[in-house]
Amino acid sequence: MRIARQSSLITTGLLAVIIGGGVGIVGVEATSIGPALGLIPVFIILLIGLRRPFRRWRVAQQELSDENRQWIRRHIPLYRKLDAEGQARFERDIQFVLDEYSFEGVQGVTATATLKLSVATGIAMLLHGRPSWELPGSQSVLFYPNRFDETYHKTVEASYDGMAHEQGPILLTVSAVERSWDDPREGNNVILHELAHLFDFDNEGADGVPSLVAAASAPEWQALVRKEMRRIEQGRSLLRPYAAEAPSEFFAVAVEHFFEQPEPMARHHDELFQALQAFFQLDPRTGTRTREARAA
Repeated sequence: MRIARQSSLITTGLLAVIIGGGVGIVGVEATSIGPALGLIPVFIILLIGLRRPFRRWRVAQQELSDENRQWIRRHIPLYRKLDAEGQARFERDIQFVLDEYSFEGVQGVTATATLKLSVATGIAMLLHGRPSWELPGSQSVLFYPNRFDETYHKTVEASYDGMAHEQGPILLTVSAVERSWDDPREGNNVILHELAHLFDFDNEGADGVPSLVAAASAPEWQALVRKEMRRIEQGRSLLRPYAAEAPSEFFAVAVEHFFEQPEPMARHHDELFQALQAFFQLDPRTGTRTREARAA
């Protein structure tokens, strides 16, 4: 996550110059203020365009608390593999999320600091190899006390520990969030699972092809997914059976295993591991970014 994107700064600057210049010309012709009139839209545009970068810059000057840093070190193997620069950026991304996202407990749940940190850590993990990316979709997270159904209510048949929407909030149960980092090597993490779904949304809904995958690579990815789903159905896969429910669920489960079980995945699903490594531009076995990412 960047404090500011160069393209956004350039766009904001050009917009300020063009509109400010145009208003300044009008000021010369029609008012006693003259070209100084153009400074008004320049100020407004810069104020709006630089508001987020300035806020992120302020957040980046702050240190993550020792308590939060120790929690991350204790629960996140990837963080321990990063060099000093990588850990600093990982912590900074967490701070950005904690500052910008909305966290709310429902049905009597309190959105504790640990619950918030758990989700923010998952976002920082998914974006670490792609610092120019932002997580697609909602910046709102709701914590539920118990499993819920498709109407978001607790019932005897309720089976959802998490749910992600293209426009709406991310829904997570407290118990599932707490379990997600208890054993970070088990390959079952509802936070990573639901966040991964956000990469899969496009205008036609979740189809198992991450929206940030190059269009030319989509057919190859779909062929790989079909092959891997057959392996699951045949009982020859590291991925748990739920991954065979749909291509969208396959991608989300694969992301869980990629970050939590990178060594076994690389051994048993080399092609899939390499595809995810190219997508996230990160090798979670070592905590290093790929050569292409470093070049970029």
